[in-house]
Amino acid sequence: MTQSSYATTSYSSANLQRQPAGKARTGLKRLTGQRLPWGNTQEVVPDSFMQPEPKSLRFWEQENKRKAELKAKGSYKPAPLEHIDFHDRCDHEHYRHAPWAARTHFWIYLATLGKGGFFLFIFLGIWVALFETFRADQNHFQAFFEAFSFLFYTVSLPCLLVWGLASLVIHKLPRLWAKPGKGPKWELNRRNGMITVFKYKGKEATEHRAPFHEFDAYINTTPDRQGLPMNVLSLEHRYSDISIHFGDIKPPSPTVNQPMALWDFIQNYMDTSHPLPNAPLFEEHRHNDPTTVEHDKAKGRNPRYWINMDDETFKKAKHEMLGRVDRINTLTRPNLMAQFVEYN
Repeated sequence: MTQSSYATTSYSSANLQRQPAGKARTGLKRLTGQRLPWGNTQEVVPDSFMQPEPKSLRFWEQENKRKAELKAKGSYKPAPLEHIDFHDRCDHEHYRHAPWAARTHFWIYLATLGKGGFFLFIFLGIWVALFETFRADQNHFQAFFEAFSFLFYTVSLPCLLVWGLASLVIHKLPRLWAKPGKGPKWELNRRNGMITVFKYKGKEATEHRAPFHEFDAYINTTPDRQGLPMNVLSLEHRYSDISIHFGDIKPPSPTVNQPMALWDFIQNYMDTSHPLPNAPLFEEHRHNDPTTVEHDKAKGRNPRYWINMDDETFKKAKHEMLGRVDRINTLTRPNLMAQFVEYN
């Protein structure tokens, strides 16, 4: 792949211009959301983006080499789902999120619930059986067996069967469960500096697009089922109703640190005056991004930094990154964008 170039509309924190005043947040959004400042980002990566592991990078590197050799010989046979476009992208040009179809989520949830239910009720079954055993006046073994058997056959066994069926479908019948959704949900484009939100009505798709610098980031706080506050990041356009809710890729967190780290991560990804974030998922794309190439050359960065990393070092790197996220200083920073936008 040849090195890409940036469009004139690409975002650079060094070249911001004066912008119109944004509209104020109203209603519930104003009460539950806190706007985050632009600029002065830190080199942080949210925990869910510290992937894939180096051993996985090495596996796919070898797999791609093997595939290229077989294609050169004319003997390559595609995998069952290889021809399907799942619409998602993650490279030096765009980060595009595309949920899979409802059918796919159904089988994944079924496997998860079946597995969780099986182990949960096995554990509860043992405790209930022990309780019944202590209550029994005699024949404790029979009391334990009868109590445990009742829960096992009425709850645990059905969960095991559900787990087994879903696992069989997922691992052996990919054509039955793996299906892409209608298309991408949203896209962050580093090359042209645009944010795109996709809307679907029937078979028709519409795209709503605006420059990255016209958005603001908010931490939205809402209670979970137990009433505990949970925080999630969103991007909201100042001049329209375009918005992205990042709960799909970074689930709500009881602390604000991970959403704030995601905001820094997004800014660093979109900013063409800044190299790509130093995360494993961008390792194979760094040589295609002009700013990143210059940065890595100046720093003498090993192009196989993540690929060659051993498991123990990777665990330490993840632990160190969690510490940096815990110490993030977002809420004490000045807002760079306030120099160019009048906020209401």
